[in-house]
Amino acid sequence: MTQLTARRPLLSSLLTRMRDRSPGVAAGLLGGAVAAGLGLGSFAVLVMVLWISSPYPDSGPSGALHVAASLWLLAHGAELVRTDTLSGVPAPVGVTPLLLLALPVWLVHRAARDAVDAAGADEAEGEGAGVGGPPPVPARTAWTGVVLGYLAVGSAAAWYASDGDLRPSWGWTCTCLPLVVVAAAGTGVWTAYGRPRAAVDSVLILLPGGLRRLLLGPDARDRLGTAARAAGAGAAVLVGGGASLLATALVWHGEATRESFLRLTEGWSGRFAVLLLCLALVPNAAVWAAAYALGPGFTLGVGHTVTPLASAPAPLLPPFPLLSAVPDPGLATPLNWTVALVPVAAGLTVGWFTARGAVAGAREERPGGTGAGAWSRGRTAQVAGLAAVLCAGLVCALAALAGGPLGVAALSRFGPVWWMTGGAALAWIAATAVPTALGLRAWRCRERRVRDDRDENGATIGRPRTETAVATAADTGTAAAGTAALVPDGGAAPDGGGAVTEPAGETGRDAAVPCPPDVAHATDTADTTGPAESTFEPYVPYVSYADDTAGHAFEPYDFRPVDTPQAPWDEGDAARRARWAALREASGDPAEPPTAP
Repeated sequence: MTQLTARRPLLSSLLTRMRDRSPGVAAGLLGGAVAAGLGLGSFAVLVMVLWISSPYPDSGPSGALHVAASLWLLAHGAELVRTDTLSGVPAPVGVTPLLLLALPVWLVHRAARDAVDAAGADEAEGEGAGVGGPPPVPARTAWTGVVLGYLAVGSAAAWYASDGDLRPSWGWTCTCLPLVVVAAAGTGVWTAYGRPRAAVDSVLILLPGGLRRLLLGPDARDRLGTAARAAGAGAAVLVGGGASLLATALVWHGEATRESFLRLTEGWSGRFAVLLLCLALVPNAAVWAAAYALGPGFTLGVGHTVTPLASAPAPLLPPFPLLSAVPDPGLATPLNWTVALVPVAAGLTVGWFTARGAVAGAREERPGGTGAGAWSRGRTAQVAGLAAVLCAGLVCALAALAGGPLGVAALSRFGPVWWMTGGAALAWIAATAVPTALGLRAWRCRERRVRDDRDENGATIGRPRTETAVATAADTGTAAAGTAALVPDGGAAPDGGGAVTEPAGETGRDAAVPCPPDVAHATDTADTTGPAESTFEPYVPYVSYADDTAGHAFEPYDFRPVDTPQAPWDEGDAARRARWAALREASGDPAEPPTAP
């Protein structure tokens, strides 16, 4: 009886955990299966519409569905094999349309993000929503459910497509399909949990020591975020510049582009299919153009490389509109060399984003604020180099996805070489971004110093009191050096120092306050023939400082004007005697002025 009673809490706990977990697992499995079904359905509808509208269909509905399943797997990066060749030798098709890749990635990402909040959404529909409801589904549970559900549908689609004329390669399918699903589902779960830093740190801890200190030290989140944003902006400029080059080349070869589009097929349904294929391959062509601007260029078959310096004779290729934008064979002209502006613009963009992040903390750096200040020059250069590495990694991934084989022998290599393209991107961006970031950082810090030295009306004011400013004023002695002002109650300014001490009897303070060199204490308006007048301009500090003893804010010194003028150092003996005579006559003092040394 005792053993049965002891087992009941354990059994109840297990049932409770299973009941709490099952909605998350079920929602993840269903979400993954629905995401895969939506992708497959989209491809099936498109292919069936083209098959129905084609005047010369060479297969039935089953063949069209096989093609749709194969194209869906190709969108994940899997390589296909075409068996209906003239020679009878299977030919690989490995060029993945990047526009098609965006659809499954987005579907998986959204399914994983929604699977995390599935239990909370179900409870929100009931009466007790928000009161004691279950927490979001655990990350591992949601991620596992989405991945398993998607891969189950993907495996069935691959098995179904393996009987068609355009069938998937099992090696590429078993590698690319799980990789894309795992990565997209992981980012979806990470986004649903608010992009926690711990998940990133668990990966960064595996990096080498120097890079790990850069990414895991103080303010590492700001540095990594700045580098990621700069890298993304640089890659976007590279691809955008490549798209601009592609559009310019298509317009330049407009007649050849139009003829190839019209010669490829005659029916409107066929031309519509060609147009859709061209649109799906536009991102690939933009990456090819970016590789061309970087220098390594791209290949159009074995032995045919297109670079900004020269273009080898092209092999016999089908008339395809996008291929009409390829430069003519032969040596390049200076017009082709202008494509170097694209990587230069990308490097400048990376440097600008890095410099903006380097001085972002200094914008709020004020006495009493929380700003961390601008990064040092070494730290700025390191973040710019890290951004260049990340940007080169993105370019490598895009170049690897944008190319691939389209057949055997001469057609076994199409597109940019990923490692050459990435290396060129790293060299261009690092050489441009690092000096740009350092130069912009120095300029913005200079602008900030100038802005701090002036008020809203443009007048020069004192700088904030910092330890550096105090040390500089004390060392140089430039604050009111060599001046002397008599105070009625006996206080006097030091003869060569840069501070004025106020008597403790009036304000309760006995502290020396530095006077900046750009503030004048007195302006003499007297001449050598009459009484002199002196107008004093008190130094107003930039901010007030807390008093340690009295507990109230520090008020600026209010210097009392005195009638005793300050004689310039180069004043002659006659002028000095005239001044003392005027003062003696005004005060009634019969004493003789001191003789000149």
